[in-house]
Amino acid sequence: MSGTADVDEAPVWLVTGCSTGFGRSIAAHLLDEGYRVVATARRTEQIEDLAERGRALLVAMDVADTDSVRRGVEQAERHFGRIDVVVNNAGIGYFAAVEETDPQTVERLFDVNFHGVARLVHAVLPGMRARRSGTIVNLTSIGGLVGHPAVGYYCATKFAVEGLSESLRHEVEPLGIKVMTVEPSAFRTAWAGSSQETQHPIADYDPTAGAARRAYHDSVGKQAGDPDRAARALLKAVNAAEPPRHLLLGADAYDLATAQLEARAKEFQTWEETTRSADFPAGR
Repeated sequence: MSGTADVDEAPVWLVTGCSTGFGRSIAAHLLDEGYRVVATARRTEQIEDLAERGRALLVAMDVADTDSVRRGVEQAERHFGRIDVVVNNAGIGYFAAVEETDPQTVERLFDVNFHGVARLVHAVLPGMRARRSGTIVNLTSIGGLVGHPAVGYYCATKFAVEGLSESLRHEVEPLGIKVMTVEPSAFRTAWAGSSQETQHPIADYDPTAGAARRAYHDSVGKQAGDPDRAARALLKAVNAAEPPRHLLLGADAYDLATAQLEARAKEFQTWEETTRSADFPAGR
């Protein structure tokens, strides 16, 4: 690809983590649909085939490296002139009970899954603010809305992205910038099979976290979710006249999220009197 800006007006999408899974499916679908795509991966040789599908710029980007993110965004803006949609997809998993997880792993999970999202948001916002337009799509997980055993710290990173996205949305929507979080359930990606796990399991957690780890591994290749269908659903949502602020992907995601909402509403109502009693009396 040349370093000159493309005069085409097709929207420009930047997608992280395109070597496998959701990122690859999203980038491929966008290219097939005629969009211009900045496809990123830590090693671009893993995504060279995407350049054959359409107008792709392949960019080496490690979301855990602030300079790498900054350089990648600058390269994309030089080449295409702008970035219209960012899809924060890159992430890692880890299977362990909370107590089984070592501090170094926790730091790595947050550095990639949370700070990686924040780094890219910081890098693209100046251009989006200048144009008063843009969409930021942060892929979290149903684990960003509902906690599960064996993925406590993974879920914590996704809950954190949900919170960041909620606040960011209030700040940038008046500037013409949209923020969407996407919460998939289990899809047939490499995530469950490639995620590392504790090497020091604790017997007391075998019926909970241990059983969940085994179930995750047994599910590889059998998950209900189709990444290619998810890519189509995502494009439809972003292009909608009124895009959703939260996009659940997969039947399990919908069922788990709505059950969580109902359970919380019931508990809140049960404890409403106690909750309200914590305020000063009216007029004081």
